[in-house]
Amino acid sequence: MQFKTADLCDEHENSIAIAQPLFRDYGGKISFCGKISTIKCHEDNSRVREALKSPGDGQVLVVDGGGSTRRALVGDLLAHAGAENHWAGIVVYGCIRDSEVIATINIGCKAIATMPLKTDKKGIGENDLVVQFADVDFIPGHFLYADEDGIIVSAKDLLA
Repeated sequence: MQFKTADLCDEHENSIAIAQPLFRDYGGKISFCGKISTIKCHEDNSRVREALKSPGDGQVLVVDGGGSTRRALVGDLLAHAGAENHWAGIVVYGCIRDSEVIATINIGCKAIATMPLKTDKKGIGENDLVVQFADVDFIPGHFLYADEDGIIVSAKDLLA
C-alpha cells in the first residue's frame, strides 16, 4: 500500500484528523498504516509488551504515555517483537530507546524523543480506549496513516 499523507489530506481534508507535528521517525519503515489499537500507560510498558508480543494483524499500536520523557516505552526488543507479530507500526506519545537498532527493523515507529532509561514493570495500563494527544482522538478501529510528513486519522479506510 503506497500513499502520501499530503495526498490523503488533499483528498479527504474535511473527514480526517491531522496530528500536530510532535513526532520523529525512528522505525525501519517510514510509511505505515493500519487500524488503530491503543494503550494508555505512564512510565510502565507492561501492556505495550503484551500487545507487541501478540498478533498485530497489520494494526498500528498507539501508545499514550502522557508525553513523559522520563522513561522509554519501546526498545529494540519490543519493536522486533512487533515486526515479527505483524504490527504495521507504533506511535508513542512518549519516548523510545535503542533508536539505532529500531531504525533497522521493518516496522514503523514514531515517538516524541529518545530516552535510554527503561520503564518499571508494574502491569499498569489500559487497552483499547480512546486516547487523545497531538490534537487528535485516536479511536480503536479507526485508521492511522503515517509517513515522513506526519500522521492522519480517519474513521474509514482511505485506501479501500
